[in-house]
This record gives sequence, structure tokens and C-alpha cells, in this order.
Amino acid sequence: MITRREVLGGASLLACQAAPRPKIAAIVTEYRKFSHGQHIVDRFLEGYGWNNAHHRPAMDLVSLYVDQTPRGDLSRDRAARFPSMKIYPTIAEALTLGSSKLAVDGVLLIGEHGRYPFNEKRQRLYPRYEFFQQIVKVFASSGRVAPVFNDKHLSWKWEWAREMYDTARRMRFPFMAGSSLPVTWRTPSLEMPLGARVREAVCACYGGVDSYDFHGLETLQCMVERRKGGEPGVKWLEAYRGERFWKAHQEGVWSRELVESALCRSHTLTPSRAGFNHDFPSPEALRRLVREPIAYRFEHADGLRSTMLLLNGLVQDFNFAARLDNGAIFSTQMYLPMPPARTSLANFFSPLVNNVERMFLTGRASYPVERTLLTTGLTAAGVESLHRAEARVETPHLAIAYQPVKESTFWRT
Repeated sequence: MITRREVLGGASLLACQAAPRPKIAAIVTEYRKFSHGQHIVDRFLEGYGWNNAHHRPAMDLVSLYVDQTPRGDLSRDRAARFPSMKIYPTIAEALTLGSSKLAVDGVLLIGEHGRYPFNEKRQRLYPRYEFFQQIVKVFASSGRVAPVFNDKHLSWKWEWAREMYDTARRMRFPFMAGSSLPVTWRTPSLEMPLGARVREAVCACYGGVDSYDFHGLETLQCMVERRKGGEPGVKWLEAYRGERFWKAHQEGVWSRELVESALCRSHTLTPSRAGFNHDFPSPEALRRLVREPIAYRFEHADGLRSTMLLLNGLVQDFNFAARLDNGAIFSTQMYLPMPPARTSLANFFSPLVNNVERMFLTGRASYPVERTLLTTGLTAAGVESLHRAEARVETPHLAIAYQPVKESTFWRT
């Protein structure tokens, strides 16, 4: 006899078999080992570890456009190993699968890495905006849209970033962006309480300008956006570096106690004395260890002040601390596996890809793209302030108000 459970199970299986799997296109600047293209696209092709199992996305990556093919390019290897994925010579053909209309159900826009020029502000001119324009041109000519994920910040140029956001809203397609920082593990595994009252926040991190500063700003923003009232936008930003940084640090322009609390979360804090692996750096040691410090200090429209500090030579991770209204300090680290694990496995890309998958399947972004629009603008304002000899930059264009999602999206183990 066939049981009712078997009948229902068979019907469910037939329904799953009948439903077509979503088709995904990947538009990347380059696809070599350790590039963002490789880390993200490989997970769609190969799968990745998730919830104690090897997870394979319930969709097919069927097309690829690669802008540059340096030595070590992997795109041809992947096309040979995965015959269902074809490389196309243009973005339009990758989205239409060589026809005249949009033929995919989701688009990955990965404009990170590659040999692109710098401008006078030392911003690398990645062509994310140009790629985006070609994508939406296909949407417009097809009379159909699809969800788009943009890796990292939207563009090096604020006006282009705003245009990308406005275009997505006007054409009404799901749009998500950003990096792994808001969704990776946290140590400890904590979330800023929704509706918390926050007095001040800092991020102590490392890296370069117009690259890792964006990650530090994301670390700050994904936490403080959960405060009471949500995010109302940012009024101004001021950069500090060199001796001006040290003077501000000494005078308490930002809370030294919060900086020390953030540093206490670091897994990579450099000892100030050789042979002492638990030696917390003194103010004098900080000056010796951090040769080129940079800070972005900015004020939100509700009066909250946040500070992102690039402390190269001291840490190699992203650490957050905030003082709440009751005086308590809240701190955690956005955990990215340190070298050599970072360059080999880069497991922090797994929660990012998982959230992108969910958007492709549901048609809803996992978290607000307004966060990335704001952090894109803050990155550009930081670069501008440094370019203007650390002058304060008024940011009325960053009056970007939004509410966070209620549920947490970071990876729990």
C-alpha cells in the first residue's frame, strides 16, 4: 500500500522537479585565485560549507562576463569544468544568453580586483557603475528586471552611487550590496539590541583608503543603525592623520576608553615589546607601532558621533565598541579568519553568498541597500577630507534615513 505520506512526498518532489531552477549571471572584473570573483562565483558553482553540511545553491550560474583575464585567470578552467556555464564577450550577451531579451533571474556584479587606473585622490576606478548601466540597459530593453547584488561599495563616485540606488528604486528591482563584514561571525556572538540608545561608537581596524576604510564603516553602520529611531543620516565627516590624529587621540576627540575596549576584542593586537604576547600598548607604543594612522570622525543627524580608525601595524581585524545610554560599553569583533586562512578559505564569503542566494530566491534583499549607499558616501567623504588636507566635509547629501531589519543577519556557529 502507498501511504498518504508517500503520496504527499511524491507530489512535493514532482512540484520541485517541475519548478525551473533560477538562472544566474556573473559580471566580474577578473576571475583569478583569491579574487572576489573567484570567492563568490566558485561558491555558486561548487557549493560551500553551511550549517554542518556541504550546501549547493538551488540555482544555476549559467553565464559569465570577465572584463580582464590576467595571468592565472580561472574563468576558462571553470567553463570547462562546468559546461552549463558559458563565457560571453559582452555583459548584454551574458544577461540575454546570446538572445535579445533578459534570460537570467539574478545578476552578480563583482567589480573588485583588476588593473584599473587611480585618480588624483588615489581611488581605484573600478567600473561598477559602468557595468551597472549596461545591466539596466538590458532590463529596460527587455521589459523585465531581476535582482542585482553589487559587491562592496556602489561606486568610487558619489553621484554615480546615488544614481545606481535611484535607478534600482525607479525600475523596482531588488538591489543589495556590501561586503562580508556585517554578516560574518562575531566574537563574541552579539547583536546590538534593537532600539538601544547609543552615545558614541568606534571601529578600530586596518587597511587602505577607499578600500578597507569601507569595511570599517560597514562595521560601524551595521551596529549603530539598530539604535533607537534607526538611521537618520550623517551631517558631516572629518578625517585625521599623522600628528593631527595623535593630537586628537590624546585630547579625547574620540573616546580613548572605547578605542581600548575595541582593541581588547582584537585577535591580532601587536605586542608593544618583543617577547611579551599579552602586552597592551601604551600611548607611546601606539605611536611607534602605528606609522600612518587615519581616522574618519562623523556626526549623525541625531547627534551620535562615530569614528573609524585605520591602525595599520597594530591590528589586522575589525573591532567595534560603543557606549550605551546607561554608560555600559558594548563591544565585539567582526571575525574574519586571519592569514593564512583568510587567503586560502575566506569562509567569511559564505554568509555573504548565502544572503545573496536568499535574495535571488525570494526577490527581497536581506538587509537595506541604504546602508551601503550611506557607507559608500562616507567612504567618498573620507577620501575627500583627506584630499582637502583633512578639512571637515559637510554631507547634506547623506541625509539617508532608513530602518534596519529586525532579524540579525550575521553568521552564528
